[in-house]
Amino acid sequence: MTIWHSRPTLEQLNESIAGCMPGHLGMQITELGDDYLVGTLPVDARSRQPFGILHGGASVVLAETLGSIAANLVVDGAKYYCVGQEVNANHLRPVADGKVTGTARPLHLGRTSQVWEIRITEPRGRLSCISRLTMAVVPHG
Repeated sequence: MTIWHSRPTLEQLNESIAGCMPGHLGMQITELGDDYLVGTLPVDARSRQPFGILHGGASVVLAETLGSIAANLVVDGAKYYCVGQEVNANHLRPVADGKVTGTARPLHLGRTSQVWEIRITEPRGRLSCISRLTMAVVPHG
């Protein structure tokens, strides 16, 4: 059973991030499952820090983008929108190249708040970052 109130195409989701930070970093939404959202981020000059590895902030951009998109797909967009309240990330393994993949899954879907876990893996599938995102569910108007 799906958790989504609306289910846009991957093309529509990628168009929505094309002109802002995630798009500038090369992020792509790659899968929308029944209860999860997946996206990738290339590890390249746009996303590396001076030591040549993925910048922690880029991992947080991936995590917050996936969790924010997912949170807003859960609610009725005509009545509510979701905004970030808190994000944290534990950086567990450096990544020097390739693409990292993030998967957002809900931990809590409440009436006024949501909590999402985003697991980011490196190209060989090993966990490189784990993040938790708390979202406020806000009524329009």
